[in-house]
Amino acid sequence: MAEKLEFGNISSEKAMELEENYGAHNYHPLPVVIAKGDGAFVWDPEGNKYYDFLSAYSAVNQGHCHPKIINALIEQAQTLTLTSRAFFNNRLGEYEKFITEYFGFEMILPMNTGVEGVETAMKLSRRWGYVKKGIQDNKAKIIFCENNFHGRTIGVISASTDPDCRKQFGPYLPGIIQIPYNDPHALDDVLKEQGDEVCAFIVEPIQGEAGVFVPDEGYIKKCYDLCKKYNVLFVADEVQTGIGRTGRLLACDYENVKPDVLILGKAISGGVLPVSAVLSSRDIMLTIKPGEHGSTFGGFPLACAVATEALKVIRDEQLTENAAKLGEIFRKEMKAIDSPLIDIVRGKGLLNAIVIKPKDGIDAWKVCLKLKDKGVLAKPTHEHIIRFAPPLVITEDQLMDAIDRIKKVFDEIL
Repeated sequence: MAEKLEFGNISSEKAMELEENYGAHNYHPLPVVIAKGDGAFVWDPEGNKYYDFLSAYSAVNQGHCHPKIINALIEQAQTLTLTSRAFFNNRLGEYEKFITEYFGFEMILPMNTGVEGVETAMKLSRRWGYVKKGIQDNKAKIIFCENNFHGRTIGVISASTDPDCRKQFGPYLPGIIQIPYNDPHALDDVLKEQGDEVCAFIVEPIQGEAGVFVPDEGYIKKCYDLCKKYNVLFVADEVQTGIGRTGRLLACDYENVKPDVLILGKAISGGVLPVSAVLSSRDIMLTIKPGEHGSTFGGFPLACAVATEALKVIRDEQLTENAAKLGEIFRKEMKAIDSPLIDIVRGKGLLNAIVIKPKDGIDAWKVCLKLKDKGVLAKPTHEHIIRFAPPLVITEDQLMDAIDRIKKVFDEIL
């Protein structure tokens, strides 16, 4: 007799088998199959319920299948989905006005994925460097930080120091400088020597994929001030940290820094569609002319409707404030766990991580497998770090229940 399934028409085992046989092996997923999502929860095909403590790498800040966002999707999908940018459409301008006012910028260049946003910011920075700063053609340089994660295109991995991203994918893009993260003196030294040819400094306010590495207080402001001193664009990649995740609308808000160029993605659409954005001033943005950059889907009507509603949900449901409050609770409770496996607890808002000190053959991966068994889904990054980032709609009662499950794992695993 076939196994009875609660959701979908194939079992977890079959779903994993199909991916293994027919999909490229470019990910190493936790062995769980997600068939349904609602708010802070997901279910596998067999009906087992889990807390989602990854939120699709912070794309699902508004929770799974938020009804207001889904309704916006359905309504627009029944009217108009895609026009390309060969024509105007009646949703794009409204969305552009809404999002620029929402974040306090003058103009937006809409794209689809986070890495497209970073590539766009790189092109925009180079163009500004030639047109506005007067850098000699083909001499512009962009500074990045070591241990960054901005995506996996050829251009972006040229700025990476992660061997998994880089190995056997060269040759790499020239004009890239890498400096240590959380070290404003390193930025100052490079700008003193090469500042005339530097067009931008691109940085994550918190390095997410590196293990939720939170820099020292004042680091972002010091870097911003150095960029102003040397006439260099300060570009913030807030694809993961933005849109309420860290307890502020933007992580840069903690230091009252307004980037010259802001890169957003993931939660702009509440996890419903790939939507990203590059926000900046008119002076910077208008250095790019018609035909010089774009995307068939960038700013498509369906995305505009979904993104507008998704951003309204963040504001109207006070999810940024919820992230700030619950993040304090989460870190306090994690620090109170007495386990030799826990080395460091760090984070801001509901973007947090535990650094695992392996013991008796127990590492971060095995901890995540045990968490799954207790109904909490999280994922290791860099082998020894577990990131915890639930949807911002999670309630305090739900968070405390999940914390109890996490505590039981650490109590029982050794």
